[in-house]
Amino acid sequence: MNPTAHIETSVVSQLSARPSQDVVVAAYQEVTRERWRDAAARFHFVASELVLAECRAGDRSAAHARLEALEGVALVDASPDAENLARRLLDSGAVPREAATDAAHIAIAVTNGVEYLVTWNFRHIANAAMWVRIERACRDWSDKRETARRVKQRISARRWLLPQETRWKPPTHAATCSRSGGS
Repeated sequence: MNPTAHIETSVVSQLSARPSQDVVVAAYQEVTRERWRDAAARFHFVASELVLAECRAGDRSAAHARLEALEGVALVDASPDAENLARRLLDSGAVPREAATDAAHIAIAVTNGVEYLVTWNFRHIANAAMWVRIERACRDWSDKRETARRVKQRISARRWLLPQETRWKPPTHAATCSRSGGS
């Protein structure tokens, strides 16, 4: 199975945009088009409803081109876990509050177990200076979530897997047993 790659809106925009007069942007566009052709054989592309919503915005013909580029790309969910992780990214300062949608892109990819997040967003997502904090916030969120899950499993297992005779039983006769279990 090919690794999964979440396509962020900046990639779709570069892929579908008219050729730019700016040499740097034109280079991004060309690299994106070249990689897009080759990548379909090496990756399983996914996007989110957030990406679709961003692609629908703006000029109608540009929006149509962006949505057309995403045809055949599977959608992943923005779960409550993704919302919680996005909030943690913002609350921890790993992603600035004004970049809440960027935090959501990261969180959706992480909570869906996506191996790669493909982006041209160097300001908040592919920013080496910020990535250490982003990674730490994601790891902390994951560790706390995993710890809570394990504790819950242990409590559940102890409650149901203990031998019947070790479970506390309410007294059958009030006269023979006090509230503390003694006589």
